[in-house]
Amino acid sequence: MTHSADRRSSHPRRALVETSLGLIPLLLVSGINLIQLELPVISLVRVLVLYGALAALLLRHLPSPLVEQGLGPANRITLLRATFVVSLAAVVPYAASLSDTGLWWVVALAGVSLALDGVDGWLARRSATATPFGARFDMELDAFLMLVLACLAWRSGRLDWWVLLLGVPRYAFVAAGWRCPWLSAPLPERLRRKTGCVIQGIALLVCLSPVVSTGGATAVAVVTLGLLLVSFGIDVLWLARHQSKD
Repeated sequence: MTHSADRRSSHPRRALVETSLGLIPLLLVSGINLIQLELPVISLVRVLVLYGALAALLLRHLPSPLVEQGLGPANRITLLRATFVVSLAAVVPYAASLSDTGLWWVVALAGVSLALDGVDGWLARRSATATPFGARFDMELDAFLMLVLACLAWRSGRLDWWVLLLGVPRYAFVAAGWRCPWLSAPLPERLRRKTGCVIQGIALLVCLSPVVSTGGATAVAVVTLGLLLVSFGIDVLWLARHQSKD
């Protein structure tokens, strides 16, 4: 076996070690959730299953340019964020029983994940390790976090089922792309999209905050949903014009 082949064969092991190390913060946060939110032990099983699925997808789609350095520094931060998001996802089935203290804990945990969202991109640029894979990993994790927060807002009784609309735009857009392939074409970078994601996350945290009235949470959710629909509408129109020119 050549030296090059040795290096390539060591990559899956290195990436596997890195994703396995994610179990440390995952179990730490999930253990605190178990105590703080008085969750059943079965919730830890859900956490491990969700993280295992995420790690499998990550390793499956890790591109060859990352063979030598593994996940890379920015993707490691994104993976750390993923441990918070997965821990929150496991709380969804028990959201109806959360006390105000529990809701504040959920808001704090989600807030940390949102704050780290700016760190991975900054680190990727700072270390010159930005890749399309890293950007996609970050984007898909953001979309999953929004879905989890929307589910928590609904299951906790803070808002009715329609708040789920704040968590599905990305998935609806992807599904529409299966039906209409022109919707899957690459979009130009826009600050509007990144700003919209931040607003979406903050709005969902506001909706989950016990200090905010139901009426206030409803108003915030409705306005945010309107802004999201406008943003996605702009992208759809751009793709439609681009398709017609092709």
